[in-house]
Amino acid sequence: MSKKNIGATLALYPSPLIVVGAMVDGKPTWTLVAHAGTMAHSHVMVSLVQAHFINRGIRENGKLSVNVVDASWLKEADRMGTVSGSRTDKSEAFSWTMGENGAPLIDQAKVSMECEVDGNYELEHFDHFVCRILATYAEETVLNDQGRIDYHVFKPALFEFPTYEYFVMGGKLGDCGKMNP
Repeated sequence: MSKKNIGATLALYPSPLIVVGAMVDGKPTWTLVAHAGTMAHSHVMVSLVQAHFINRGIRENGKLSVNVVDASWLKEADRMGTVSGSRTDKSEAFSWTMGENGAPLIDQAKVSMECEVDGNYELEHFDHFVCRILATYAEETVLNDQGRIDYHVFKPALFEFPTYEYFVMGGKLGDCGKMNP
């Protein structure tokens, strides 16, 4: 098979779409994020352009929430990527609850993680917040009998870059570690 070099292109999409929440000046604010990922079983990385309003609250408080978007609130989540918190008060955009560890959680999100910032790796005008997961909250409707998130039921929205399109998870392909005969 012949492959064409398409340049230094980020090719790890689609990825889960999230809305990050943090407190700024005593009020919650929110931003849509597509650059996030797993760093270890205990940590995630959230990457935000340094000019984002929410970054100040994350730096000052060291806490943020990761609210995983699904189709039921995609329209509201999408708006958080088009409105600047420095010009618009986004504190009323969602009904929310303060998490046990001090980060605002979106009530509509079926899955939310409350995180504490362990570090920030600054690169090319981005803050890459390395975050320890302190707590994960999930609606019982998306949990299986073992109390784990059931992705056959919970179908997170996915974001594809550079087309800026949203997708939904597809079907199961197989079982990890059991594919060999």
